Amino acid sequence: MWPVLTVGGMMALDQNKQETMPKLGTVSTGSARKFPFWGWLLIIAALVAGGFYYYEQRSASSGKSTASPWRTDPSRAIPVQAATVQSSAFDVYLEALGTVTAAQTVVVRSRVDGQLLKLHFKEGDTVKAGTLLAEIDPRPYQVQLTQAEGQMARDQAQYENAKADLQRYRILLKQDSVSQQQVDTQEALVAQYEGLLKYNQGQIDSAKLNLDYTRVTAPISGRLGLRQVDVGNMVRASDTNGIVVIAQENPIDVTFTLAENELPKVVQRVYAGARFPVEAWDRAQKNLLESGTLMTVDNQIDIATGTVKLKARFDNKNQVLFPNQFVNVRMKIDELQKALLVPSAAVQRGSVGMFVYVVGGDGKVGVRQITPGGVGNGKQVIDHGLTAGERVVIDGTDRLREGSSVEIITLDGEPQALPTPNEASSKAPTSGKRP
Repeated sequence: MWPVLTVGGMMALDQNKQETMPKLGTVSTGSARKFPFWGWLLIIAALVAGGFYYYEQRSASSGKSTASPWRTDPSRAIPVQAATVQSSAFDVYLEALGTVTAAQTVVVRSRVDGQLLKLHFKEGDTVKAGTLLAEIDPRPYQVQLTQAEGQMARDQAQYENAKADLQRYRILLKQDSVSQQQVDTQEALVAQYEGLLKYNQGQIDSAKLNLDYTRVTAPISGRLGLRQVDVGNMVRASDTNGIVVIAQENPIDVTFTLAENELPKVVQRVYAGARFPVEAWDRAQKNLLESGTLMTVDNQIDIATGTVKLKARFDNKNQVLFPNQFVNVRMKIDELQKALLVPSAAVQRGSVGMFVYVVGGDGKVGVRQITPGGVGNGKQVIDHGLTAGERVVIDGTDRLREGSSVEIITLDGEPQALPTPNEASSKAPTSGKRP
């Protein structure tokens, strides 16, 4: 160290060392000027690049331990589920959404005006046609009947008297005691009374009919709904709600629609007398509710929807179908003896049309165009494009391309051994575009 002297807050060097200080300062300044500024920039850039590379290597090694080997290794075969193309008998069905409707529905109304005296039913009862349901006060109509019968008796007496006079006039006419005009007048009077008697008889019949209408009976057999009026109220023939509603639920009908392009498969055979079996399933299509037959097809197509209505009838002995209930309808229209069948999930739709992924013997898939037929019970009929025994992919198709290597983990519902991550395929999958 050089000795330092402090005088008045100022620093001074020893006189013996003052000559060496400038020389040392000169050497230091010269060394700094010899290293350029851009060199420092290169050093900083190299340090940043090295740190980034180190971070990426750490991240890649960490992700490799947790990521799925099927995604990190492009040579790994894609796990899929497959099914074998089968040849067997197949029932072709048409499916639609239907509405249950009562075979007959009647609103029971009073046909005369009057006070409701009695109700002879319980809500929800099943009744037969002709069963007494209600009684209306009959006294006003009994009075009308009595009046009509009294009028009839009076006019009957007048008719008999006029008829007897006519007989006398005819005898007197033969004796030339009366004129022909008197006889003709008497004959007209007798005819007038005959017409009056017929009118009176009509009045009597009308009064009797109104008296019968005071006893309200069931017009059809069926199940009763909730009553619409209570005892003691006035009921009229013009009431829209009526007294009660009867719905015939045994048998019962289901109305459903089919697209107009499906109509030729059905209507010609219906006109020929064919009876198509129809099934009614619940909303989830898991439980068969009832089986019936097709009754008829509507006589025109709805131009707004392009559909036609059909009606099927069901016995409904177990009362599982209820009016206005929504059901899924399946109608069997054909039975194929030797049909090529694949699960419906195997059929894909793309720019080339309908196709499936076929698993080859080398473990790679190929795109195969097909012509589909009928469908039902989760199965698809293949008219053209496949042969029995081939294997098609039913799950995992979203990751496949033409030539992709696959590993079948489930075949026809039977689990297969899943390859371990270390068993890498020796061949890389062939790249291709999805149809």
